[in-house]
Amino acid sequence: MLTARHFRFGVKPAVFVCASVPILLLAYDALWTPLRANPYPTLVRETGYWSLRFLILCLAVTPLRVWSGWAALVRLRRMLGLFAAFYAGAHFGVWAMDYGFDWPFIVGEIAARTYLWIGFIGTAFLLLLALTSVKPALRALGGQAWQRLHRLVYPAAILAWLHYWLAGRLSAAELPLDSFLLLVLLGWRLWRSGAKPAQSRHS
Repeated sequence: MLTARHFRFGVKPAVFVCASVPILLLAYDALWTPLRANPYPTLVRETGYWSLRFLILCLAVTPLRVWSGWAALVRLRRMLGLFAAFYAGAHFGVWAMDYGFDWPFIVGEIAARTYLWIGFIGTAFLLLLALTSVKPALRALGGQAWQRLHRLVYPAAILAWLHYWLAGRLSAAELPLDSFLLLVLLGWRLWRSGAKPAQSRHS
């Protein structure tokens, strides 16, 4: 059985390495393969989709912990959430770079296109959660306020999915799979939040 030491020095570093592979492969493709002629469309799509993938994995941690009884899984949630925010930030950064960081034009585009302002709000939520994921932020906000703030991960996931769906970026295979996973994970969360008050009333 895996001990806390095994998890800390084995599982977590392995997850970190695996989560870093996509950005390293994308950087390699952009610099040393024919993709470098026009890397932006691929980089924008893939960084955004990896953010959505890590959001889904982050949301899956608690149900998997409850179903499996493996409490140590919760230690992966913060890392997965940070990677979701990292890839979302990279997604926005690469998209802005494609327009030469022309901020007046970029702001105008975001304001004019529904899928862009939805994606921007979702990215802002994720970056806020990443910035407040450290222990000093927890101490400054207090436990309850910090927990309420970090429930923004749920609307962030919905906004990320909406952004990709409205942009037409999800393939015929990805759309039903991601939709199903999000519905299951968000539905489980709603059911669990409703079950807790019911349990407290009968206790």
